[in-house]
Amino acid sequence: MTRAETRAHLNSSNLTRFLTESGMTEPAPSKEDVGQQLGDWLNFKQAISLHGVLSQESLTLAASPRSVAPIATKALRQHVEKVRTALALSLSEGAPTGSGLTRIDMPEVGLDEPIDFKAAFEPYRRFHAAHQRQMEQVIRTLRSQVRGQMANAPALKQLAHLDAEFENILQERETALFGKVTKLFEKRFTQALKQHLKKQTEATQENPPADLNPWAWLSALRQELRTALLAELDTRMQPTMGLLEALNPEYPQEQ
Repeated sequence: MTRAETRAHLNSSNLTRFLTESGMTEPAPSKEDVGQQLGDWLNFKQAISLHGVLSQESLTLAASPRSVAPIATKALRQHVEKVRTALALSLSEGAPTGSGLTRIDMPEVGLDEPIDFKAAFEPYRRFHAAHQRQMEQVIRTLRSQVRGQMANAPALKQLAHLDAEFENILQERETALFGKVTKLFEKRFTQALKQHLKKQTEATQENPPADLNPWAWLSALRQELRTALLAELDTRMQPTMGLLEALNPEYPQEQ
């Protein structure tokens, strides 16, 4: 009997789907609801702090006044999209000029001889980690800017405060989880490198290697690395995009 193909849930993030469908992780069955899982992540102090935000009467929707300064949602959305586009270009092609982003170049195709297994992946680890740090810093600032604009809408202040609290609570866990992606790629890199060296060892003058491009495996992995970073960008941007969507019903975009 053939094994059923494993797929991530349709409501999974792009990053989770990519890692699952590329065979780097197994799809994790979701047996608990989101509230239960979140409760398991919080420690005592975090739970008290979160409860304090949720119970502030002055920030409830019912008590929110309607006379507020207008929010330029169109300009805000354009700013968010500009930053997101710049980050995406940085991941796929290199930081665009004038974006303020640090240019982080992919290592050259190929490996130094003799190949050291412990050091071979290190340039890609630095590339991946540097992009992750840059995304985290830029998006954290962007998310804070959007929350700052929400201060002009008293009906949305509670949401802004709640988002800030969740960001502080989940930041450490988020960093740790994204860090695991690098380890998954290192594992795949090591496996592919072993196969590459095995082919080289087996190749002889009478039996030349069939692959005319010995670094095809590395080129494929490099593309997967960029794809994973782009998927991670989408995941990291979700809270900010959610705040924008919350703004729109209250203050429609200018035409």
